[in-house]
Order: sequence, then C-alpha cells, then structure tokens
Amino acid sequence: MAGDATKALEKGSCPPGPVPEGLIRVYSMRFCPFSHRTRLVLRAKGIRHEIININLRNKPEWYYTKHPFGRIPVLENSRCQLIYESIVACEYLDDAYPGRKLFPNDPYERARQKMLLELFCKILDYQNTCFFGGDCISMIDYLLWPWFERLDVYGIADCVSHTPALRLWIAAMKQDPVVCALLLEKSVFQGYLSLYFQNNPSAFDYGLC
Repeated sequence: MAGDATKALEKGSCPPGPVPEGLIRVYSMRFCPFSHRTRLVLRAKGIRHEIININLRNKPEWYYTKHPFGRIPVLENSRCQLIYESIVACEYLDDAYPGRKLFPNDPYERARQKMLLELFCKILDYQNTCFFGGDCISMIDYLLWPWFERLDVYGIADCVSHTPALRLWIAAMKQDPVVCALLLEKSVFQGYLSLYFQNNPSAFDYGLC
C-alpha cells in the first residue's frame, strides 16, 4: 500500500496514468478529515491502494474530470469507475472488497449506524458500549474519528472533559492500529493550518521533504 507522504499535485501537473490492476486509487489531501475517513477504511480492510494528493488551493485542471466540483476524496479503480463523497466511498469499499465487514450485515444495525452518524449530537444519550457500533470498532467509529483527532489541534480538546463515555471512546480509538498508523503529529498539522490560513498553496505539502 502506498504511503500518504506524497507531494500534492497542482495546476499544470500531468494527470496520473491508469490505475494498475489490483489497486484502487484515492485522490486525497493529507489533512482533510473526509479523506481521512476513506484512508482509515482502506487500511482497516487491508485494501491495496495508492494515494494521489491534490493541492486544493491550486487544483490540477484535469482533476475536474474526476470530480465535477474538484472535491476530495475520490476513489478510482482499474475500470476507470469513480466513486466520491466520503460516506458513499467508504460504504463502497466495505461492500466491494472482501475481509472483515465494517458495516453490520444486519439491515437494522446497518441502518442504526447510519442514523447515529446523522444524529451524532444525540448519540451519548443511549450509547452504552465502548464503541459506537458495539463492543468492537466498526464503520461508524472510523467515520467519526477524524474530527475527534483534530480537537487538540484546534485547541478545543477540553470540550469532551465532561463526557466520560466519549473520553473512554477516544482513548480506545487511540489504541487501534489503524488509527495509530494514520495519526499526524500535532506540530505538522499546526504548520499546515498556519500556511493554509495564509492561502499559501505549499500548505498541503507541509512536513514533507
């Protein structure tokens, strides 16, 4: 599996070639929580993939053939099929690839996870398991995690100080090998944000050689 430490492609860059057979490509950005969702699912399911990072301040002209509005993430397979919108992409990966299913097989439990995702502000009122989908990590945990990983970066980590169940969930997520593999150092994230808010297009490659 290709790592995420690749420089972002920008305007004037050449489009990548066809996706090799047996791989799936994800058009991503290292600091984007929506892309983070997709990369978590790719890694959790052990799917062979390659990452193409996109400079969102200076997007390549060709990228609009991948997404009509130039958004990320986008999945592309060797049949030139494109899948975008992060939740749709994650569900596609779970359905299309073998291995452990992250969404429950039971139709009700699957619908319940989707309802919980939509109504996250009310989750803690009736959640009584370690993870949001039950006693082990499932799709909903990966779909929610990227925003919680960023709490400390944005200086609002104390917003969960009065929610013991949520603090336990965060601690459990930080023990997951998939989450650990994709964690970004706080200083790198802050360096990206500093450049991003200056509209500096080099922000997307911050921390890379």
